[in-house]
Amino acid sequence: MPAIRGSNSKKKTRRYTRDLDQVHADLRSERHLAQFKDTKAPEDLPGLGQHYCKECAKWFESEANFGAHRKGKVHKRRVRQLREEPYTQQEAEAAAGLGTDNGKRTTKLMEVDEMPIADR
Repeated sequence: MPAIRGSNSKKKTRRYTRDLDQVHADLRSERHLAQFKDTKAPEDLPGLGQHYCKECAKWFESEANFGAHRKGKVHKRRVRQLREEPYTQQEAEAAAGLGTDNGKRTTKLMEVDEMPIADR
């Protein structure tokens, strides 16, 4: 029986992988990656959790599958995406105009024409 929202919603959630900012945190910190891996029991993972691609956050059943994945287009595309640094929350707020600008203030006065608008 299909899901309440339709059969396509099930497929989308099943194929969900970790976001790029989460993978960046995994690559920077072994502790962060260990916390993610510890949430899953090895018996429930493919290949008992031995073959894991850090960049794509995927588990593989065998070394052959893992090697084929690393040579594939999907893996290479993901690695290319990971080369760019993710935006921080502070940068996102500044782009939306929510941040504070504590930079140098200019003391230069703005030049204003003294001529009335009607005379122009």
